[in-house]
Amino acid sequence: MSYGSRGVLQGVDLDIHRGEIFALLGPNGAGKTTTVEILEGFRRRSSGEVRVLGTDPLRGDDAWRGDDAWRGRLGLVLQSWRDHARWRVGELLGHFTAYYPDPRDPVALLELVGLTGQADQQVSRLSGGQRRRLDVALGIVGRPELLFLDEPTTGFDPEARHDFHVLVEKLARDEGVTVLLTTHDLIEAERLADRIAVLVDGRIRVCGSPAELARQAAARAEVRWTAEDGTPRRERTDDPSQLVWELHREAGGPIADLEVRRPTLEDTYLHMVNAENRHAHPAHARNREDEAA
Repeated sequence: MSYGSRGVLQGVDLDIHRGEIFALLGPNGAGKTTTVEILEGFRRRSSGEVRVLGTDPLRGDDAWRGDDAWRGRLGLVLQSWRDHARWRVGELLGHFTAYYPDPRDPVALLELVGLTGQADQQVSRLSGGQRRRLDVALGIVGRPELLFLDEPTTGFDPEARHDFHVLVEKLARDEGVTVLLTTHDLIEAERLADRIAVLVDGRIRVCGSPAELARQAAARAEVRWTAEDGTPRRERTDDPSQLVWELHREAGGPIADLEVRRPTLEDTYLHMVNAENRHAHPAHARNREDEAA
């Protein structure tokens, strides 16, 4: 995808499987939103091939979006909506059910997303977190086969975020819904996603399960313990099991306050983004290293 002479996406290659929760991560400006909008049929790509539920969203100059039957199989939760402010919550959901052949029951859906008490309230009077819950409800009212979630838990409190995660897992595991999630919440991605792709500067840098990403990023585990003289110790290593075995052998018994911290998704993500920045701006990276030294 290019805007004029500026390349935004450069050979993005993805296969997402039915019933999979797939997370797309990347810094601002990496191309996440552009990628998702191409898949949703909202943006015309410059070149390449795309199939979404077997259909190319770009079908020619006169019909470049998928038809209504195809679109009815998708669920969209965008970053924000700016319409429907005067509708009442229950009425709005009821209105949307008319567009789908087998919609969810609005009353049950309000209970599912925790908005039963707001059924008669105007959308404009909802809090930010409540509005996001309504966005989710609108995204799944038609029982989609494929659900796009763009920063879905923005404004959620911890309890609401947990409930939402349970809902997404239920949709994927029990109903076979495929979920494509974009998020800046690395904990959310690590909890929900079967696989994660990291998009940096318009390219997929790595793709796999959270554990696979940690191995590919060569992030090192950290072992912490307390030495016999009471001094706290820590050491980074590629093989924490080997280090723990050596410590145990040297001490001839249990190790005080032993703790192994394996690389997290955050470690992996920051490692890749920082590596890309060093590659793109080597002089700047060296200057930072000199300043640190």
